[in-house]
Amino acid sequence: MALSRREITKDVLQQSAEAALGTFGHITAIVFDAARKITTEMGSFGTEIFEIREASRRAESDDETNPEP
Repeated sequence: MALSRREITKDVLQQSAEAALGTFGHITAIVFDAARKITTEMGSFGTEIFEIREASRRAESDDETNPEP
């Protein structure tokens, strides 16, 4: 039994939609993973800034308590 023109068109549309949705899903996963990695790196950078600021404060405090002659 041969497929009708409508059946072939339906199959083409269905497969095209499935391919488009699969591709969209993969791209979305890539974007979300990149956003997660960027957020992690920015958090690490913020932590480093806080550590640098705290070290600077400790250095100033040590300098004030131990003045050089």
